Amino acid sequence: MVREIQEGERTLFVCEECGFRYAEREWAEKCEKWCREKHSCNIEITKHSLGPQ
Repeated sequence: MVREIQEGERTLFVCEECGFRYAEREWAEKCEKWCREKHSCNIEITKHSLGPQ
């Protein structure tokens, strides 16, 4: 399940599998689903990330 964190005044969403942070919950959910099913990262998804936590 995607985790919410506060970074300054903004809310970020973290993929529990790989730790990448996203500004939008949708991308974090897609990342987490991909990571869980494929045990890898998807460049088309992670290009929307803000990097690892």
